[in-house]
Amino acid sequence: MTPSATTKFTAAARVLAQRAAELDLVVPGFRSPPRIVGVNRSIRRSRDSEGGVVAVRLSDRPFTAAVGDMIEGVIFINRLEPPEADRARTQLWRTMLQFTVEISNEVSNSPHGVRHDHATTRVA
Repeated sequence: MTPSATTKFTAAARVLAQRAAELDLVVPGFRSPPRIVGVNRSIRRSRDSEGGVVAVRLSDRPFTAAVGDMIEGVIFINRLEPPEADRARTQLWRTMLQFTVEISNEVSNSPHGVRHDHATTRVA
């Protein structure tokens, strides 16, 4: 059985959160879809000084685009500026590209292809 979009998103959120924590970054919550209709990504900072929620749209777009939005959300929540933002972005993309390659290999090796799950997902 191949992973659904929701399952891939949940796994990606866990991998990204772990890597962000390893880099001593604040880890936001991740959810899908955004509450704002018609946007690919929304970011809401917590009322306190740290944290927030990054919401991404999964349907009708490449999964790597959603991963990119999640990474940019981590950069934004942490208020990183160059060159720190560039270093963190590079490290997060290295981790997530490895993850997306592994997911793609699982899908291509499956006889049933990809299932698209459009249910609301919340990962916090």
